[in-house]
Amino acid sequence: METTKTIKVLIADDESIVRKGLRSTIPWHKYGMEVVADAPNGLKAWEAYQIHLPQIVITDIVMPEMNGIELLRKVKEVDKDTRIILLSCHRDFEFAQQGIKLGASGYLLKTAFEDEELEGMLEKFQRELTSSAPVADAETSEIYGERLGSLLFAWQSGHSSKFVDEIDKLIREKLPLNREPLYIYLIKTCGCDCTYLDLVKLNEDENSRMPHSASVIIPYGEDLCYWIVPGDELETADSLLVQMKSQTEKLTWVKRGPLGNAEDLSKAFMALHKEAEVEKLHGITSQDWPEPIWKAVKLLHENPVADWSVSDLASQVGLSRSHFSILFKKTVGDSFVAFQYKRKLKLAKALLRDTQLTMQDIAERTGLGDSKYFSKWFKRCTGQTPSYYRIQQKDAVIRTDGHPGL
Repeated sequence: METTKTIKVLIADDESIVRKGLRSTIPWHKYGMEVVADAPNGLKAWEAYQIHLPQIVITDIVMPEMNGIELLRKVKEVDKDTRIILLSCHRDFEFAQQGIKLGASGYLLKTAFEDEELEGMLEKFQRELTSSAPVADAETSEIYGERLGSLLFAWQSGHSSKFVDEIDKLIREKLPLNREPLYIYLIKTCGCDCTYLDLVKLNEDENSRMPHSASVIIPYGEDLCYWIVPGDELETADSLLVQMKSQTEKLTWVKRGPLGNAEDLSKAFMALHKEAEVEKLHGITSQDWPEPIWKAVKLLHENPVADWSVSDLASQVGLSRSHFSILFKKTVGDSFVAFQYKRKLKLAKALLRDTQLTMQDIAERTGLGDSKYFSKWFKRCTGQTPSYYRIQQKDAVIRTDGHPGL
């Protein structure tokens, strides 16, 4: 017998009466839907989204902690197909227009909308979400991989540990380690004419010689994907990647393994993620820099609080202080001191822009001591107090049609 999966809905609004009203007055079951969570502010809504991964989000625009436009951006980064309805007042109309430009499916005026208006949207979403959904309980490899990708994003962002549990389940049921150890690839498609879907199709091709159930492909954003492969299929995996690279030269990848258990696999995911973050930040790959300098930059980014001296870092990577200083400046383009200065400033700006951390918390996370010193240091660097910079950035999120803070 065919079954249809329940469509999950998240409601975010700082007014309790709105949340309760939406929960109780809309016949969600009629549209095959269930409200899995509601949240009183944008930050809690973002946390709930990463836990439940709903297909529909209904959110107010003006909320504390994180507004609806910020929430929309973050959700769309994880899953561009999530349907988002914005709730607004008359004075928020320009923000609602901005939300539509950013991918919202529609908006409703809280002061005027009728239930029929919302139900019309829900009926449309139901048709769209069920027309292409699998009718059987078993998930296709593509849908399963995308779900893992969302859980991976939440885990690496520090919001949920469900990905680790899913990896443990994956190893028990799909990739049993009693046969072979596992390997993991991080594949980078930036600048290529291919996406992870091309790898999925190639992997499932009957001529690929790799059993369909032998590996798992996990997308991560637009330009990255992870590929978990058993050791006895490693040669086939390498051949498939070489075949793809022959068609698109810019395709690159790195590999970790052998990995003996779920903990090893989780550590490999995190290590590859951190390496990719450093590459993205500096626009380089590990092949572009001498190994000691690459290792040094990774250490700096992985330990932002540590107060590294040139001698300490040189010792860590096996170079003399003078050799390290010369090679660092030649490779990176900045002296070690200038690089540290810019790195801490960039981290401080990101924490002010993207979090609600106190000045003391940010001072500690950047290795700058206490909040008083941090405020003086930040103003000396930028000409603005950190509080003023934060207010400016929050306002810019609402005003701009582009990505905030980039």
